[in-house]
Amino acid sequence: MKFLKAKIFAGILVLGSTSAWYFYRGPVTAANATVPAASEKSPKARGADAPVTVNVVPSVKQDVPVELVASGTVVPLNTVEIRPQTTNLLKGVHIKEGQFVRAGELLFTLDDRNDRANLEKALAQLARDQATLSDLDRQYKRSQDLVAQKFISQGASDTLQSQVEAQQALLKSDQAAIQMAKVAVSYSAIYAPMAGRVGAISVASGSLVQPGSTLVTLTQINPILVSFTVPESSLQSLLQAQEHGVVHVKASPVNTDKTLDGKLSFIDNAVDPVAGTIRVKAQFANADTALWPGQYVNTKISVSTLKDAVVVPQAAVITSADGKFVYAMKEDKTAQLKPIAVLYSFGTLAAVTGLSGGEKIIVEGKQNLRAGSKIIEAQSSKKAKGEPGETGNQKAEVAIKGGAA
Repeated sequence: MKFLKAKIFAGILVLGSTSAWYFYRGPVTAANATVPAASEKSPKARGADAPVTVNVVPSVKQDVPVELVASGTVVPLNTVEIRPQTTNLLKGVHIKEGQFVRAGELLFTLDDRNDRANLEKALAQLARDQATLSDLDRQYKRSQDLVAQKFISQGASDTLQSQVEAQQALLKSDQAAIQMAKVAVSYSAIYAPMAGRVGAISVASGSLVQPGSTLVTLTQINPILVSFTVPESSLQSLLQAQEHGVVHVKASPVNTDKTLDGKLSFIDNAVDPVAGTIRVKAQFANADTALWPGQYVNTKISVSTLKDAVVVPQAAVITSADGKFVYAMKEDKTAQLKPIAVLYSFGTLAAVTGLSGGEKIIVEGKQNLRAGSKIIEAQSSKKAKGEPGETGNQKAEVAIKGGAA
């Protein structure tokens, strides 16, 4: 009976030791993810030591532009409401809705008969006052001769001089009245203040128009603007890029493959405290009307460039509790753990630190690896089997070269 109790007690001790080792050994991380030596494995475990087939791609050094991506709205550079400056009858409409007009092109004409009559009246008044001035000027000159001969007093001559000066002032008033009449006549013809596209016309010939009524809206769409917001955290990089010269912006209308090139033209003077964003605008040439006011577009701003950055596919990056790392293939065909830090992600690629460039990075098959695992490239495996065709690592290499373009 004592012997049986001793055996039970020994079994409990072994079970307790095993449980303690399991619960207190800690989680498996990138630091302890190594393959045990073959001598420590059982014969069954050594059977799992077969090389793992993987796809690899070399890391590449290249310049990587850092871009901000945002959704924006197309807005016109200028919009003008065409309104008459006098109350009058509309005599003629010389444009059509939706028409593109040049700066200075005639848009509307108003009835100008009354204004032209006032101009003619002002011109006639000027002619009459000029004749009176000429007569007074002759009298004044004659009076000077008579004063010299002592036929009239000096006071009489001074009176004529005052009349000449008053008449000269009257002529200036007449000239001002003529100018006012010409301005009134000019209001009867309405011209386009800028080049743009005509909107809906709300009046027709014969309508009585007033200064408060809008005849048409003229929108300038070449060049044109795209307005969008960027995060507050990007403000300093935008300002620094603007100080170094032109900041290039690319815009792509939604549901199209077309990309337009423009330049940053405006950064707002305040950050929206609620949204934490700042509004910016970019200007684009729009001769082919690829952008239309109110249209939604996707934008990219190049704010800086990472010089000689090491680029790898994002599919190769593994995230663990210890950070990010990739597996690289060593010359002895074993997997090596490489800790990295991602500087910038773009498309399917990522610019990283921790690599020197040229390392063979494992893209596919990494889920079966540990540091020190034996590996074999998929290309070599296919050659051994005599299989033709493009391999996965060739495709990955083409993807990186495409990202470098």
